[in-house]
Amino acid sequence: MAVVDPERSELDALARANVDFTGQRVLDVGCGDGRLLWRFADSARGVVGIDVDEEGLADARRDLPARLHDKVELREASIVDFDDPESSFDLVFFTWSL
Repeated sequence: MAVVDPERSELDALARANVDFTGQRVLDVGCGDGRLLWRFADSARGVVGIDVDEEGLADARRDLPARLHDKVELREASIVDFDDPESSFDLVFFTWSL
């Protein structure tokens, strides 16, 4: 099993961003395999993760922690084609997407 973020640089970057996900409805653009999404989804009210990579989304669906099944929705979509209203989300989060 691969160790993801052994230096905790991703978690440190989230902490430095000083973003409070608590109670927020979050759109995670380019969620990939979900590894960052799992780190903030517990505190969010709900999360929609989108990505164009079917394989990454398959990994995310497989690895979705049971405690998050009611809070997280994963969709194959590009932000260009994503048509949920902006007002549906309190926060848009993306990494590795540019």
